[in-house]
Amino acid sequence: MSPRETKRRQYASGSLYQRADGRWFGAYEVGFKKNGKRDRRTVSAATRVEAKQKLEARLRELDRTGTSKDQRKTVKAWVDEWLPIAEKKNRPNTHTADIAATKWIVETIGHRPLSELEPADVRAVHNAIEKTRSSSTAARYHGTLIRLLKAASVEGHRIPPNVFLVEKPEEAVNDRQDIPLADCLALLQVIATLPHGSRWLFALLQGPRQGETLGLTWDELVRDPAGDLDVTYAWQLQPLPYRELRNPASGFRVPRGYEARQLAGQMHLVRPKSKAGWRNAPVVDVVAKALEAWKTVAPPSPHGLVWPALDGSPADENEDRQEWHAIQGTAMVGHPSGRYYTVHEVRHGTATMLKALGVPESTRVAIMGHSSKASTRIYEHTEVAEMRKALNRVATVLQLG
Repeated sequence: MSPRETKRRQYASGSLYQRADGRWFGAYEVGFKKNGKRDRRTVSAATRVEAKQKLEARLRELDRTGTSKDQRKTVKAWVDEWLPIAEKKNRPNTHTADIAATKWIVETIGHRPLSELEPADVRAVHNAIEKTRSSSTAARYHGTLIRLLKAASVEGHRIPPNVFLVEKPEEAVNDRQDIPLADCLALLQVIATLPHGSRWLFALLQGPRQGETLGLTWDELVRDPAGDLDVTYAWQLQPLPYRELRNPASGFRVPRGYEARQLAGQMHLVRPKSKAGWRNAPVVDVVAKALEAWKTVAPPSPHGLVWPALDGSPADENEDRQEWHAIQGTAMVGHPSGRYYTVHEVRHGTATMLKALGVPESTRVAIMGHSSKASTRIYEHTEVAEMRKALNRVATVLQLG
């Protein structure tokens, strides 16, 4: 018996028979049903030759896929299976986005069998999303669709390969930019009047993410043997979603191996999503002085947070964002389009200034905590002295030192 025949025998070799009305049938098995009974399928044709050809074609398909999965399973049925699987390995924010994406996917092509999907189905999802959302959203949700279909393929469901070749929608042009020097100077004048101005001085000169800043604790600010202040970015402040919307009793949605420390309610300290995000960096001299002054008047926080809310609880990222907008309003600056600069554009501006000053890429990567796609650039290899020198040059440009 050949290897091919041996493989077919797993599903039974198939049999042909003729019904009383003269029609020919080919029968084959694809494993077992959930109730334990054999899952028996048939093909039919007007003649024995045609029935045999159909049967052999189906057996060849089983040979190719090597699976006995139900090829009639719909996209919706698979989404219902896939989401709980994905929840166990994806970060909470990623899973929340996946849930939003699958609502569009199910609404558009949920009725379609996985084995019968076509490129047109993928484009139908794109079109449905772009009717009310941006092309950037459509591009992100395209990623979710491809991931869930790849997962279905891994589980043994047959997915037509040309479905994976459909290109994602082109994302809208991002108008984020660095904050011009003149605007930075105007912002610094307003920041200097705030009792907690160190929060925004830290943002402008150190380039951290919002979650890294709001999740920073005093324990992560340490003097080195030379007396210089260093910061460790080991956590980020982030609200974790409940497993059931607005139901604290349902617990939090976290994957296996996800490290998180609950502070209050949904607010947690979580680890950065990449190794590059977990880093040490020197603190600019002028920021170190501002932090010393702030520590004497900062609201006491049971969690040791550097910039908590007035009652000592974790700061709210939305209120933090609103304050950033208010600072811009007072300074009478903003994005050329008329909107306010985003909190992330503060970080983008730091990176741009470092590049403009000719700071080597390895040093910029170390300071900003960026991941490198071109090659492995381990941030520990960058000398702290070089990082401190680069950041102090940014302070000089901003007329702070």
